[in-house]
Amino acid sequence: MKIADIDFGPRPLFLAPMEDVTDVGFRMLCKRFGAAMVYTEFVSAEAIIRNIRSTLSKMIINEEERPVGVQIYGRDIDSMVEAARMVEEVHPDVIDLNFGCPVKKVAGKGAGAGMLRNIPLMLNITREVVKAVRTPVTVKTRLGWDQDHLIITDLAEQLQDCGIAALTIHGRTRSQMYTGEADWSLIGDVKANPRMRIPVIGNGDITTPEEAREAFDRYGVDAVMVGRATFGRPWIFREMRRFLDGEPQDETLTLDRKIDILIEQLRINVARIDEYRGILHTRRHLAASPIFKGVPDFRQTRIAMLRASTMEELISILEECRVRLNESTPAQ
Repeated sequence: MKIADIDFGPRPLFLAPMEDVTDVGFRMLCKRFGAAMVYTEFVSAEAIIRNIRSTLSKMIINEEERPVGVQIYGRDIDSMVEAARMVEEVHPDVIDLNFGCPVKKVAGKGAGAGMLRNIPLMLNITREVVKAVRTPVTVKTRLGWDQDHLIITDLAEQLQDCGIAALTIHGRTRSQMYTGEADWSLIGDVKANPRMRIPVIGNGDITTPEEAREAFDRYGVDAVMVGRATFGRPWIFREMRRFLDGEPQDETLTLDRKIDILIEQLRINVARIDEYRGILHTRRHLAASPIFKGVPDFRQTRIAMLRASTMEELISILEECRVRLNESTPAQ
């Protein structure tokens, strides 16, 4: 599978762009464990143009994480074009246009999934950004605004005609937000359309290696994008990759090693930013990691993780979890 000149090999797995989640430390770990493509947190076109420091920091790329995409969102043609040109200066491998974010503060203002209510503007933005930059431009969007407006089949062709290099489809409407189940049948319909020439990437509810394989085998997508299932679990890409390739699972991914990986993620983020913000970037991963489900009365431990204010304190909590897990599941 290729996006422009970037060859990802067969059935690649991508890390979804997620606000306050896909910072550079987490992206590098996901890349290490087999993510074929990673994306930055989405960034506001207006904030890029205004040189907001916190926004520009989200666009910092480490060479080890390539290929990497920078995702931008906005609701104005000129600002999206100018932002795309500025993003191109940091040399991402792709520039992704977010027409899928459902949250009120974005979609409610007409950006993100809000564009699904103004298709002419969405197409104009896409067309003008493609013309303005040399970097491949891709789009991520949803099935439609709601169940009465499932427009993705026609929209996919229209976006392709704008010159994008690939299309990612989240199998929900904006109205669904993140509730209910993703509808992969419509993603499959887009992929099966003989007029579609660009890669189609499927996204939504991929949480296991088996689900990843079904997405490829049943719906024919060119790549699968994994989102919330990666929280506190960057090694999920290795689990999925080995399953897709018919290889045995990595026996070195023991409970102890997984905890070591999470501690490494914490150390990377603290070293990259500072202790306070590095902890903020990491602890939601720790609190969501499935490996801690076996910790007795984990609710209290989770609260302690979310309240920890120093790296030493957070590592101490993780080491306590390691002991308690090994005591309760000695065979793991």
